[in-house]
Amino acid sequence: MKIVAQRVKEANVKVDNKIIGEIKDGLMLLVSFTHTDTEKEIDYMVNKVLALRIFDDENGVMNRSVLDINGSILSISQFTLYADTKKGNRPSYINALGGDEAIKLYDMFNEKLKNHIKVETGKFGADMKVSLLNDGPVTIILEK
Repeated sequence: MKIVAQRVKEANVKVDNKIIGEIKDGLMLLVSFTHTDTEKEIDYMVNKVLALRIFDDENGVMNRSVLDINGSILSISQFTLYADTKKGNRPSYINALGGDEAIKLYDMFNEKLKNHIKVETGKFGADMKVSLLNDGPVTIILEK
């Protein structure tokens, strides 16, 4: 499982030119799964995302989590995080989990996050347009 987490002031996702998910202060997550991922990896990543201390405290030190700031999460599925570019110029996606299996894990991940925080999502498998205002910029890559 891979996640690209970006600290944002705002973010939204559009499908067919209509906003379907939108947040203010919080995290925009690009989420991808591989063939060996299970609920164990999801639980680890949910805990990691919620506890990740990348928001400024009163002294300007990144010492607060998304929960500490009462933030939100915009979760976007993105199988291309598992692109393999070692050979040639056309990426291979053989390491990315297929759609039917990946959507189950993606839904489970989002539901587990929703037990703790407000979560907006994109539409799995859709042509999405994602906009964000990265705060910092702060971008962290998480992998389990």
